[in-house]
Amino acid sequence: YCVLVIVAARRYLVEQPFPLQSTLPLSVLKPLAGLDEGLEDNLRAFFNQDYRNFELLFAVRTEADAAVPIVLQLQAEFPCVSSRLLLVGEPPYPNAKVWSLSQMTDAAQHDILVMSDSDIRVAPDFLQTIAAEFSDPKLGVSSCPYRAVPGESFWSALEAIGMNTEFLAGVLVARMLEGMKFALGPTATARKQVLADIGGWERLKDYLAEDFVLGNAAAEKGWGVILSSYAVDHRIGSQSFAPNARHRLRWFRSTRRSRPAGYVGQLFTNPLPLAILLLIIRPDWWPLVCVTAAIRGLAAVATAVWILHDPLTKRLWFLLPLQDLLSFIFWLAGFFGNTITWRGRRYLLMKDGTFRLIEA
Repeated sequence: YCVLVIVAARRYLVEQPFPLQSTLPLSVLKPLAGLDEGLEDNLRAFFNQDYRNFELLFAVRTEADAAVPIVLQLQAEFPCVSSRLLLVGEPPYPNAKVWSLSQMTDAAQHDILVMSDSDIRVAPDFLQTIAAEFSDPKLGVSSCPYRAVPGESFWSALEAIGMNTEFLAGVLVARMLEGMKFALGPTATARKQVLADIGGWERLKDYLAEDFVLGNAAAEKGWGVILSSYAVDHRIGSQSFAPNARHRLRWFRSTRRSRPAGYVGQLFTNPLPLAILLLIIRPDWWPLVCVTAAIRGLAAVATAVWILHDPLTKRLWFLLPLQDLLSFIFWLAGFFGNTITWRGRRYLLMKDGTFRLIEA
């Protein structure tokens, strides 16, 4: 599997197109909920784009949301950038993010929708790259690979190393073997026509992994789905062990519901813990464990260094075995339980990947 990761990473890099220029109009949709760590700098990065033809739309539930003053401040700071703040109220269905996106889609002036979470930070050339990729009229959905950037928490640093090595590795291998038949949530772009073809946001409102369903449904309708050439920063902030554990468990349980067979197959995508178990049983097989560790390290370099240019993994490479062991434990835990906690609310996960609020 690690050899596949290395090959898939090289193929991704070789297949990236030459930079193009485009003036396609873009609508950037930013659902907000509360005051994320570094929110002002995250949002300023979108106001500060080196691209002319775009608008920014922000959605909050009420004007009492802590993100509102920051948006208003940035709107005053960048008066030449077309931007609007929408008050969307309480969501009428489980996925609050989808509700916000649906309201912003209705208000968006342009056909191409760049949907980006509040914890994403980009460089000024981000929108130019996205617009260039969507110069292909057959392209329906794109997802940006993301470079996890933690705060000061040790547990967040471990999670970031895992996201930059283990998670991206799975995406690249799936892309190489099956083609892109899914999307990634933190930053995805789609045409309005794609949403219309798959049944609109109504189709996605009950799914926790609405990003996966969006890309999968678009591919089924014959639209092109790609992994963008642009890597964004995912600022995951600082978390102590308990909230970090809840976050990881939510992600694993969601993955299990979205792709049950693929989730079982993840046993083979994390070989280092298996090698360590083998060492406990057969200590004389230590050379195989060393070889496994070396190949796992090369696979981590392929994703974190070649593609993401991640300084964190370069600096803390020695934590990779610990992260792999922790990830293996959470993968096992993901087989059990069907509830998650998301932004202070508890939800029940259904077998078809949908979820519903558990009333207090």
